[in-house]
Amino acid sequence: MGRKDVDRRKGKVDPSNGAGEGNGPEARNDLKETGGRPEVSAVSVEITKGGQPGQTDASKVQAGPKGRSQGNGSPIPAAQGASYAQVQKMHPLYFNIVKKRYIWFALSLLVIIPGVISLFTQGLNLGIDFQGGTMLDVIFNKPTTQGAITRTMSSVGLSGSVQLSNGSKEVLIRTQALDEQTRNKLMTALQSKVGAYDSGKLQEEKVSPEIGKELTQNALLALGIAMGLMLLYITIRFQFSYAISGIIALVHDVLVTLGVFSLFHWQIDATFVAAILTIFGYSINDTVVIFDRIRENEAKMRRGDSYEDMVDKSVWQTMRRSINTVVTVLIALFSVYILGGASTKVFALAMLIGVFSGAYSSIFNASQILVEIKTRLSDSPKGKPSRARA
Repeated sequence: MGRKDVDRRKGKVDPSNGAGEGNGPEARNDLKETGGRPEVSAVSVEITKGGQPGQTDASKVQAGPKGRSQGNGSPIPAAQGASYAQVQKMHPLYFNIVKKRYIWFALSLLVIIPGVISLFTQGLNLGIDFQGGTMLDVIFNKPTTQGAITRTMSSVGLSGSVQLSNGSKEVLIRTQALDEQTRNKLMTALQSKVGAYDSGKLQEEKVSPEIGKELTQNALLALGIAMGLMLLYITIRFQFSYAISGIIALVHDVLVTLGVFSLFHWQIDATFVAAILTIFGYSINDTVVIFDRIRENEAKMRRGDSYEDMVDKSVWQTMRRSINTVVTVLIALFSVYILGGASTKVFALAMLIGVFSGAYSSIFNASQILVEIKTRLSDSPKGKPSRARA
């Protein structure tokens, strides 16, 4: 039979005589203090081979209270229960995000201000869905290309969007409102420069500007309702200060997307409205994840702890999750933008800008705005938040 020597914090136990440093009255008192359970910090087991003491068959096996080993015998703490110093060591690229929050605010303003100025000066490049116009559905006898249709439209002084389908034989043209003379001129140019088409299946539809106005009003109404419900939900689940921070970050994402489209004068259609609403819902998801970690860590704060350090720790604890999520979504959206065709380009491009902006605002804006509110209004349940240590 083999022999095992068990080292405990309270002493060594010799099973042969039942006595030792850990078996006296002091040991019994220690057991009472710990509720009858011996306190064990680490166990080192030495296995002997062939029953001969001193001949080890395997090296010492060490186990700590946290389970996983760092390689030097000390355990690796779980990320959620790690201290601020341990979280810093877990991330090779760590830097204090909260301490540099005014830099992140400045970068956001650097993008938003030119966009807002552009919105007031030149506005958005509204497509047929908002301004009204004519839609032509033409079926050619042979496949064609988007470039050929666009060049033909330019030759008669027209512009608009072109969508191919049905093996590049069916073409959906969206352009400004056409009178009878201009329409006939366009159709003649298409037949001579692009190819013959089936006149019997030609479909024409007039789009009224009133549809665009109604679409814009419904979109603004949907944004307002969504904003109000999110404000209510985050206030109930967290606090009102969390809700205000999250809504400001959402407005940031919408303004960035609108501003970029206005600056570059990219044309928007009905899918752009769908993209804005999707961005609004997606961005708050990542923000709530970070807020949830902040709430958990805030409940563990002791008097005198730095609120800013706690928020910085919470942001870094969710950093990998945030980056992995946004990279996955951006890859999918980029694929849609490249391969999805003309009908999905506006939606995919708006989503690319909005999702990237949403990831930025969730990490660098929302939680930092929360710090500003907590610090200035001093409404932290742990008392007035203290400044972060340098």
